[in-house]
Amino acid sequence: MIEIQSLNKIFNENKSNEFHALKDINLQIKDNSCVILKGVSGSGKSTLLSIIATLMKPSSGRIKVNENIISKLPDLHASNFRAKHIGFVFQNYNLFNSFNVYENIAMATTTLNLNSNEIKENVNKAMKIANIIHKENQTVSNLSGGEKQRVAIARAIVNNPELIICDEPTANLDKENSQNFLKMIKELKTLGKTIVIATHDPIFDELDFVDEIYYMEDGKIV
Repeated sequence: MIEIQSLNKIFNENKSNEFHALKDINLQIKDNSCVILKGVSGSGKSTLLSIIATLMKPSSGRIKVNENIISKLPDLHASNFRAKHIGFVFQNYNLFNSFNVYENIAMATTTLNLNSNEIKENVNKAMKIANIIHKENQTVSNLSGGEKQRVAIARAIVNNPELIICDEPTANLDKENSQNFLKMIKELKTLGKTIVIATHDPIFDELDFVDEIYYMEDGKIV
């Protein structure tokens, strides 16, 4: 699913205060696997996720997702690729608080040229998987943290992507909602998704559906 070769990311390149966020990352992630990236804040986890998700470009190296070389895709092509193939669950949800649940999820479908019936079908299916359909007309600002997480997951899967990426997904959740998140991730894996999660939460340490745990430190996989 994912092949990463000699990947580097440097911020403020060619300046005296440049920061080497990723250092020669080499990694392969198999299709339909669940992989955890562990490390303290600043270890490079989120930067690596952003590059895999085409939200950021590397300084050097190559990355392939499903045989597509995405390392240097122009922004428009990267956006189109992301909409079709990648779902991203952000740490702080990145939802529109003044919109309702249905509207937040449906917005992720706008680049796919679907008709209204197709959008409704896709959104309803995603809400059912994320167990949030009973809140579809609720304004996001009135939801709990766990409910917002479910909306974020539904938005990430509404276009039926092969790859789901989660950045510190339990950082703002209590124990019960963290356990609920794990159940959803396990279900997504049974549906054939490939899942990459960046976290420092020990709740991910010994799960039967996690295939690999990689530890990151100072921009490297150690």
